[in-house]
Amino acid sequence: MKLWNEGDPIADKAAPDGPVETRWERRQFGAKLVNPANRRKLTVIVVGTGLAGGSAAATLAEAGYKVRSYCYQDSPRRAHSIAAQGGINAAKNYRNDGDSVYRLFYDTVKGGDFRARESNVYRLAQVSVNIIDQCVAQGVPFAREYGGLLDNRSFGGTQVSRTFYARGQTGQQLLLGAYQAMERQIAAGNIEMHARHEMLELIVVDGRARGIVVRDLVTGEITTDFADAVVLASGGYGNVFFLSTNAKGCNVTATWRAHRKGALFANPCYTQIHPTCIPESGTHQSKLTLMSESLRNDGRVWVPKRAGDDRKPADIPEDERDYYLERIYPSFGNLVPRDIASRAAKNVCDEGRGVGPGGLGVYLDFADAITRLGRPAVEAKYGNLFEMYQRITGEDPYVTPMRIYPAVHYTMGGLWVDYDLQSTIPGLFVIGEANFSDHGANRLGASALMQGLADGYFVLPNTVNDYLAAGPYPAVATDDPAVVSARASVEDRISALLAVDGDRTVDSFHRELGHIMWEYCGMERTEEGLTKALSLIRALREEFWTRVKVPGTGEQLNQNLERAGRVADFFELAELMCIDALHRAESCGGHFRAESQTPDGEALRHDDAFSYVAAWEFTGTGEPPVLHKEALDFEYVHPTQRSYK
Repeated sequence: MKLWNEGDPIADKAAPDGPVETRWERRQFGAKLVNPANRRKLTVIVVGTGLAGGSAAATLAEAGYKVRSYCYQDSPRRAHSIAAQGGINAAKNYRNDGDSVYRLFYDTVKGGDFRARESNVYRLAQVSVNIIDQCVAQGVPFAREYGGLLDNRSFGGTQVSRTFYARGQTGQQLLLGAYQAMERQIAAGNIEMHARHEMLELIVVDGRARGIVVRDLVTGEITTDFADAVVLASGGYGNVFFLSTNAKGCNVTATWRAHRKGALFANPCYTQIHPTCIPESGTHQSKLTLMSESLRNDGRVWVPKRAGDDRKPADIPEDERDYYLERIYPSFGNLVPRDIASRAAKNVCDEGRGVGPGGLGVYLDFADAITRLGRPAVEAKYGNLFEMYQRITGEDPYVTPMRIYPAVHYTMGGLWVDYDLQSTIPGLFVIGEANFSDHGANRLGASALMQGLADGYFVLPNTVNDYLAAGPYPAVATDDPAVVSARASVEDRISALLAVDGDRTVDSFHRELGHIMWEYCGMERTEEGLTKALSLIRALREEFWTRVKVPGTGEQLNQNLERAGRVADFFELAELMCIDALHRAESCGGHFRAESQTPDGEALRHDDAFSYVAAWEFTGTGEPPVLHKEALDFEYVHPTQRSYK
């Protein structure tokens, strides 16, 4: 059976040409505007209340649009953005260490292994400097130096200090800033907030996104809502692996429902493995815990030189330790990008030099930092992270080195969008981790918060005007055939899940799917493994629809039903991820094909064959998707072999 078909190429027609430094300014000026009186006549639905969704809803409401916001959590501030720890990048050059907008642009394109658009990345670097000012004005308590100036620290993939942080709680503090801005608009009557509602379908009328179908997660009631434009800010799809650093509720359903309605899904195989996570402790776990990449600023990563050395770390002398990142990558040391650090950890563990249960761990040691800086200084930087590690593992990282191992963390793929952040469905805009646009094949640390807030505060509010200027669009009737069909599809799907009445739990299927994905589409992929994964996923998906047990009804709080719908979408996404990884017969960033590596084991790209965005069209469950290629042109940062040595 043919796995995919190739369709017509796709192009980003919204991106200006000319000097990259002025493209965003010229796009802003060229976009149509909506006068304040007309904004009051226009409605925008925003799905998701994390950094991207919260900041977008607040900003659009502040501008005068009527906004209706949806999230499945019990409060907007429970969005997964709150879990981000280490920091947010911005090209402020406060340290006077050579940083600039251009250097952030360069680092991001290079860090993404030359698989991102130059136009989008340069705009992100430009906007980054405004984000910090915005957040400081909101009262975000960034760390400050002794003299009161904002402090910075380094993150992986860079040689400058550009990461602003609030201890290990940066995501929480930034989200509370956006949440307060959002709550102000809720109180003013400009945002209508719907918590505990899950989007289960996109409504497309006359070729335009005009609304959504949602389920009230408390009562089970199915309702429809209409607007002039729909914004998806629903995050990434890392939980397809079951075990990841994502909150258990994180899912792909909102974007996958849009994909099934015609929105292309770009680069799904690009998933990021974070090198600094607490290792899995047993089959009882439902998620993994991230330890901030900022710890690699002062922590040194090492393993014993001898395979099978099970001595306590304190009993292993210096000359019998391998500080392998410092040895292999002397220019960047412990601050190599995440994909590099993750594969290096896997390699030493595969050699039998891993530490802890099962040998799946490496040490992150702060002994040198404590000696050099003193324990109080280390506590001031990382105290809450050390406390979290100790509570989870029962080990004191001030005395015994942390044990870490790579885990799924972030997804660079997502719905395809143009420079305006509009998908292939007119009127459907996608922001934050839900789109694919800014990170290429690997995201640099501390750039997720930057992209989410850039999209929500500064980019979308400027580009959505161009679309809404043609509105308000004709009112949508509840008996419109497109609405009736969308609602019926949701009701039929719920009925089908409840009707199976099998003998296996939803979580048992999800765990098995995650194991397949981690084994064959995780840190290292092969043609043989991916082909096997596709066969296993399809068989498991068929079994799911004949054996899954979903107790209860749809007219009540039913978390099993919620999870069942999400896992059903994960099955379809997992197939596309493996097909995408199979078709891309090169290694780049977070996508490492064992058949494509340099003599010293680094990722080997094939720019002549794969310098494009892979944007996939849905053709039916189990049917071959259609591949549309968007060519990537590099005028400013020319592709080279990515080296951090």
